[in-house]
Amino acid sequence: MIIKMGREIIKEIYLLIYKVTFSIFNLLPSRNKVTFVISFGDNSRYVYDQIRRNKVSCEAVVLYQGSSNSYFKNVDNIDLIPLNSFNIYFYIKGIYHLATSKYVLIDNYFGFLAALDFKKGVECIQLWHASGAIKKFGLEDQSVVSRSKRAKARFSKVYKNFHKVVVGSDVMADYFIKAFGLSSKNILFTGIPRTDFFFDKDSKKSIKERFNERHPELLQKKKVLYAPTYRDGQLNHFELKLDLNLMEKELGDDYVLLLRLHPAIKDTSNYAVQHPGFVYDFSSAKFDINELLLIADYLITDYSSIPYEFSLLGKPMVFFAYDLDTYEMERGLWDRYEKMVPGPIVKSSEEIITVIKESSFDLKVVKDYSRKWNKYSNGQSSENLVNYMLFNNKKTGRE
Repeated sequence: MIIKMGREIIKEIYLLIYKVTFSIFNLLPSRNKVTFVISFGDNSRYVYDQIRRNKVSCEAVVLYQGSSNSYFKNVDNIDLIPLNSFNIYFYIKGIYHLATSKYVLIDNYFGFLAALDFKKGVECIQLWHASGAIKKFGLEDQSVVSRSKRAKARFSKVYKNFHKVVVGSDVMADYFIKAFGLSSKNILFTGIPRTDFFFDKDSKKSIKERFNERHPELLQKKKVLYAPTYRDGQLNHFELKLDLNLMEKELGDDYVLLLRLHPAIKDTSNYAVQHPGFVYDFSSAKFDINELLLIADYLITDYSSIPYEFSLLGKPMVFFAYDLDTYEMERGLWDRYEKMVPGPIVKSSEEIITVIKESSFDLKVVKDYSRKWNKYSNGQSSENLVNYMLFNNKKTGRE
């Protein structure tokens, strides 16, 4: 209890300092500037590229966490500033840009937003990192119940600064309204910027060619991508539940397994070395997740948001929910799991093998699922958002 109280006090002091510094810079006039605040980065890069394609003259700044700056490393004339830095120069510079931008685009929950009071005319737009959601989040997250009143108040302050939230579907709009305590006026039905990739024939052709050049041995293989979400308590040591020996024995002649573990996981076994020629680990940044979805013939996942975008490709999916009862109890789901996934649910490697071998998939269900969750993501999502921001095109309501 004492430790929790100490953490709360430290957070309050940090936010107070942030608030005072921001208030000083907030006295300065807003500039023709877009500041991206990222912990993922893919959506923001698509928006940035669209701004440049439209030849809009505006300053662009990126405040980044972790390795998300990789999406902007090859961009000239852009200010890259690390968040959560102990460097006072970066700290103050980041606050300055937040206070003097016309638009602030974010892609996650950032606690410092609780300290900000944006000027009239400034918009903070949430480019959430998932196109859909199986597990609850925000104010609907079950863990919020046990948090202190101070913490809950802080969460609400952050969500109130989401002036607009970008969505690709009516369903996700309703989830955001509940999770962030917003209204329908806060929703932008522009589609998800990074889904533009799935409608870009040239980009898709280029990615396939690059992959085949690097891995010509996989040309004749059927590629099964396993991309699970992370479990609490497994960030430092991930426990793979697939029986790789059995899968290699039963599928190895015709199939390969591509691994894409959650980027937050730090310690994993070297599965590719243990199963050469069958397991290929793409958990590093060699290929973006959307690029791997393009390459894959099948997807195995669980409670991840990846299926929403994979469904745009109309390919089969298997849902390996071996811990469904526990996960549902601890995390909370928006609906019954079987109603939320467009493919067979399995709980063992044996079942996965059977489903793949017998091709037990209904691709019509996948297409219906995609129409539901990607209603506004039609290849022009980045353009729709930029038109809203910079050309005053306000036609972004439900259809």
